Amino acid sequence: MRKAIIPKGAAAPAAPYSPAIVQNGFIFVSGQGPLDPKTGNYVPSDIATETRQVFENIGSILAAAGSSFDKVVKVNVYLRDIGDFAAMNEVYARYFAAPFPARTTIQAGKLPRNFGVEIECVAAQ
Repeated sequence: MRKAIIPKGAAAPAAPYSPAIVQNGFIFVSGQGPLDPKTGNYVPSDIATETRQVFENIGSILAAAGSSFDKVVKVNVYLRDIGDFAAMNEVYARYFAAPFPARTTIQAGKLPRNFGVEIECVAAQ
């Protein structure tokens, strides 16, 4: 059975998608940008600050689904500028421990709202 996950207190998505879907024991987290979860507003900042906000948003979604970062198995990172890789990676390393999830990181060009970073992941429930 497919179930949408929407964390309490989070702003509603601005488009027709769910923040996450749970199905067959996995949580599929939609691409998350550096939005304030209460207002849904984006305040541009340095890539480390934006990455931290993205992971805080993902953490809220995972918790609402009964999971956590240690159950993440796959991560896709989309950067506006691949030159931000090292700064993003430094923050990323604070949220995961070995064995690290499988990961893809790409320079995506223009992201929604001109975000510096957007991240999606898949986790076990």
